[in-house]
Amino acid sequence: MPHSTNKELILGIMVGTTGISLLLLWYHKVRKPRTAMNLPKFLSLGNTFHSMTLQDEVRNGQGAAAIFQGRQIQILEKLNELLTNMEELKEEIRVLKEAIPKLEEYIQGELGGKITVHKISPQHRARKKRLATVQSSGTSNSSEEAESEGGYITANTDTEEQSFPVPKAFNAHIEELNLDVLLQKADSLRMDESSKMESFELLCDHKEKFRDEIEFIWRFARAYGDMYELSTNTQEKKHYANIGKTLGEKAITRAPMNGHCHLWYAVLCGYVSEFEGLQNKINYGHRFKEHLDKAIQFLPEEPFLYYLKGRYCYTVSKLSWIEKKMAATLFGKIPSSTVEEALQNFLKVEELHPGFSKSNYVFLAKCYIDLEQIDDAVKFCDLAVLLPCVTKEDRDAQKEVKKISTSLKR
Repeated sequence: MPHSTNKELILGIMVGTTGISLLLLWYHKVRKPRTAMNLPKFLSLGNTFHSMTLQDEVRNGQGAAAIFQGRQIQILEKLNELLTNMEELKEEIRVLKEAIPKLEEYIQGELGGKITVHKISPQHRARKKRLATVQSSGTSNSSEEAESEGGYITANTDTEEQSFPVPKAFNAHIEELNLDVLLQKADSLRMDESSKMESFELLCDHKEKFRDEIEFIWRFARAYGDMYELSTNTQEKKHYANIGKTLGEKAITRAPMNGHCHLWYAVLCGYVSEFEGLQNKINYGHRFKEHLDKAIQFLPEEPFLYYLKGRYCYTVSKLSWIEKKMAATLFGKIPSSTVEEALQNFLKVEELHPGFSKSNYVFLAKCYIDLEQIDDAVKFCDLAVLLPCVTKEDRDAQKEVKKISTSLKR
């Protein structure tokens, strides 16, 4: 089992926290004061619209509540869409700024008859290199051919951005392995961050043979989650997340008592939520929590589960009343948790696996700071610094622990 998880996972699933926070910032900082809404009044289900049109539509209390909630959802979705567009525009501007210094070189290359090479992600380039041998020894698939990925149908195109080749075999000569040996080898490979892609490729090579085996299915879903984390391309990430979630659904349907199936389905739901609107983010957040609890029920000694739950509890404990009200408006239930509950989960991780991850120590320090137990916070900051940086999350945690340590010394 991995000792850390990508930071993006939690940000995408904690009951739509990211989307909610962006909405609040948009209200308070972007909108002009004279046009800004009074959020508490806007979110209160007990208030009514002061317009003649609404009065004509509303004939009774139930109708008023239904219309009001419907309009709230429509408004929040529109705002979320606007924020998404703003983020996309910001990213396009950033890319253009980076491209401007290279414009002269590009033009000179074009005028000189040079061929420019389209940039692709390192992961994509590595896969294409490995595919060259396979494709040269047989007939290549059409760019329009649809290929089944464990029950999920994908379509390949000729462009780098949209092409996600996952062929039936990565290797021209596949080593025949029995299921037990295959699973052991795949698990061993993914223990090393640099070998996760190789583990994924190994499972791809054997998917036709073992696609109906539960132990294979949830590992295949997990491998798609690994590829999501490794990829630097947004469309690739979305591709891997969607296929992984579909495999996860297949796993929990066939093996509802298997904790690993619930764990990786929850994780993949978190990844998929990154590409959804506000309401779906909240729905996926609820699904994440539901299957995380089921996974803990079946795997009570797995520290990774308590780490995920600790981060969920910590994020929810930080939601303001307004944010909770917005979540309740969209989903019908107000999420609740406390810093104490988050702390207990992080301590459980340490109990089951001392030194589990740098990030777990960072969150322990945060909890103790919130509870004003500074000595314990300093203790876990010091422990976090001692652990090596292996993953991207470790590197992010290292930066954060330095900031926390600096603030504690003031």
